[in-house]
Amino acid sequence: MKKRSGRKTINPWGANSSLTRITTFSDDALIALDNIADFAGNLVTPTVRLGVTGLSRAGKTVFISALVHNIIHGGRLPLFTPVSSGRVKAAALKPQPSMELPRFQYEEHIRTLVEKREWPNSTRSVAELRLSIEYESASMWNRAFGSGRLNIDIVDYPGEWLLDLPLLGMSYEEWSEQAISLSRKGNRSKLAGKWHALLQKTDPDDKADELVVQEMAEAFTAYLRACREDSTALSTLPPGRFLMPGDLDGSPALTFAPLELLPEKGLARDSLASMMRERYEAYKSVVVKPFFREHFARLDRQIVLVDALNAINAGPEAVADLETALGDILACFRTGSSNILSSLFGPRIDRILFAATKADHLHHENHDRLEALLSRLVARASEHSRYTGARVEVLALAAVRATREAFVHEGKDKLPVILGTPMKGETIDGEVFDGKTETAVFPGDLPDDPSVFLQAERASDVPDLRFLRFRPPAIETGAGGIKLSLPHIRLDRALEFLLADKLS
Repeated sequence: MKKRSGRKTINPWGANSSLTRITTFSDDALIALDNIADFAGNLVTPTVRLGVTGLSRAGKTVFISALVHNIIHGGRLPLFTPVSSGRVKAAALKPQPSMELPRFQYEEHIRTLVEKREWPNSTRSVAELRLSIEYESASMWNRAFGSGRLNIDIVDYPGEWLLDLPLLGMSYEEWSEQAISLSRKGNRSKLAGKWHALLQKTDPDDKADELVVQEMAEAFTAYLRACREDSTALSTLPPGRFLMPGDLDGSPALTFAPLELLPEKGLARDSLASMMRERYEAYKSVVVKPFFREHFARLDRQIVLVDALNAINAGPEAVADLETALGDILACFRTGSSNILSSLFGPRIDRILFAATKADHLHHENHDRLEALLSRLVARASEHSRYTGARVEVLALAAVRATREAFVHEGKDKLPVILGTPMKGETIDGEVFDGKTETAVFPGDLPDDPSVFLQAERASDVPDLRFLRFRPPAIETGAGGIKLSLPHIRLDRALEFLLADKLS
């Protein structure tokens, strides 16, 4: 077990947080009507809508499952004051308010974690779950009127869909130029070979042809999919539904691609470019706008889960691309302080937590450095949210802790290691793990200065790190189910920031 050598880091693109207006006045009117209905319901039982998102495999499903399980079953949450002070009297799942959305399959995910020791499937669409908490207020005056009740409507949605929201403020021509320009940089250019070859031989002025459109859409989607693989781990991949089509798979609204267009030249009627633009606009109308109005614009609190370790594994380009994606995501949030008027006509997200997941893949000595890295990645993007009155915090956590910590001696050195069962097929230093054997791993140390990941001239300061994926821990069970709550790292701190004030 050794500390590994450094490697070169570059920042191909700066963070991009600019965003034009993405809603019309009619959109805002519809959002206001939805919010008035929500406000009326809150007069009976206060409700907070908590959005949980993150890019692919960041741990959204695991976070929600662990949150619910620990609150319902009295988990160890010493820093979540409503629980640690004994003011939470009962918590239970209730029927969700939305009849259109799938229910988050909490019970199935817990069985997968505990009985199979496997990680649940990733989020593929919007899902909802209502957790109802009965509690005593911290105020003596409020306690005189009896126990309080809070409904927490947890809205689970893919982070890739957030990256679609800026499309509402972009024309097809602008999006095409941006997508093609990005695809010619760094590792992306190698992955886009087939699609680039089609671009070169395609004339946008040719007559619209369904087979040509399908071929280009398939090549463009294959390029996006290759960008998302663990070896590259690139994050800025709109349109998000191309990778998660659901029931829209094969529809015209998901069958288009960027084209190289001359800015001074219009699109000929019945041309290939005209068909692509029509479908791009349909994508915004059929897919993006409904998601924004019906789900995203109604959130009160938000947690964004970030798998920074996977980006580090993939290299400096992935880290730089993650910074860009997080900037684009944060620019989409409707942030601001919460008050009665905003609750009625246009709620704002007043608290956003960025959480670096899989903190259990590092020794705790490195957790502060992981938080510092994530703080660096969202620094420029979070300035606007704080200016509007929203609170933004950064935290390293593991919603379900898969490892333990220990020290091993190597000669005179005493190295901090983590103990766990690597997932089958994981490799490090040529060793391939079988998914059954527990092992001690020294993943390396993150640098003290997170900016070295984004500055080429500091390349010698960056260690060559490699983080494994581990199986969920073995949890003791009996006839009555789990005897111990799911172990975690700082889940209680996340809950304190996101929910404690609502339970005061």
